[in-house]
Amino acid sequence: MIRNGHGATRGAEPPGPGGRRAVRVWCDGCYDMVHYGHSNQLRQARAMGDYLIVGVHTDEEISKHKGPPVFTQEERYKMVQAIKWVDEVVPAAPYVTTLETLDKYSCDFCVHGDDITLTVDGRDTYEEVKQAGRYRECRRTQGVSTTDLVGRMLLVTKAHHSCEEMSSEYREYADSFGKCPGGRNPWTGVSQFLQTSQKIIQFASGKEPQPGETVIYVAGAFDLFHIGHVDFLEKVHGLAERPYVIAGLHFDQEVNHYKGKNYPIMNLHERTLSVLACRYVSEVVIGAPYSVTAELLDHFKVDLVCHGKTEIVPDKDGSDPYQEPKRRGIFCQIDSGNDLTTDLIVQRIIKNRLEYEARNQKKEAKELAFLEARRRQEVHPERESDCDF
Repeated sequence: MIRNGHGATRGAEPPGPGGRRAVRVWCDGCYDMVHYGHSNQLRQARAMGDYLIVGVHTDEEISKHKGPPVFTQEERYKMVQAIKWVDEVVPAAPYVTTLETLDKYSCDFCVHGDDITLTVDGRDTYEEVKQAGRYRECRRTQGVSTTDLVGRMLLVTKAHHSCEEMSSEYREYADSFGKCPGGRNPWTGVSQFLQTSQKIIQFASGKEPQPGETVIYVAGAFDLFHIGHVDFLEKVHGLAERPYVIAGLHFDQEVNHYKGKNYPIMNLHERTLSVLACRYVSEVVIGAPYSVTAELLDHFKVDLVCHGKTEIVPDKDGSDPYQEPKRRGIFCQIDSGNDLTTDLIVQRIIKNRLEYEARNQKKEAKELAFLEARRRQEVHPERESDCDF
């Protein structure tokens, strides 16, 4: 059991409003390839109560019911722990959510998105808690799916940067990868993310630096926000007693200039939400300049500028992008102790491409069979005993 405390602080479970008993909420899942859609689900779940506990399945359980995960269970535990709306993480949570689990952790109810989660034999993993009235549903985040992100990585094109630039190859992939033979699959289908100011407000803390806080600035792509980023930001956050960490995110074109290929995998708006969901980050600069300028440092009253151990690529004019903070003596490099990069994640996906595609086809086939069985039950309720669930 890993306790977080809401936000970047850690502490005891807070009481509910008016001193009443806190409402404890349970969520569970694989949380493989964690993205802002997962974070948004947990944000919504946390808003339904006072204390959020998240159960994360083991590699063995996921392989049994869905296929091999991209990230290890230890990596997935830590990724979920870093999401600021999570108060506590339960490792090795059972794949099927039961009343026994809710009672064990004193949870009032569980929350899941409006998609389907099935066992290896095609049964609804939330059937028991639904029947007991201890199940709540939140809205799935439109425009993002693990399937789509994997598709962007595998195609090695820049189509995902703009709908207008979408190649015929990507259109064909987007039209087929997330679908089952009968048509578009509403749970795994590929869609385009549309950013809104309301979504940013929901993710942002809205807090400005307070007197006595140390303002620390970091910058980068933060593409496919992953455990390597989390380990780096945790180290940065630990540099001060009262840190206020600002993350500068570069424009897509800037990232593509210094990383090449089809990077960034996630566009600027997607990367913004991913970073805002991290408990170690207080603020995000959307479209930060590549070079850390005197104007930026003065505007945000930056006390310290940090960079990881990755290569520092010179700016377009050949200058050091950290020249100004180095001149001021406020630059330091941080060794996160984790060498995972976006490139290495892409390599994992490419290496296991066939296994991953088989996993998605298996998932889609189960969902189609489940929906068909449910449709038959609704049409012929008297034949319920003939249904396979």
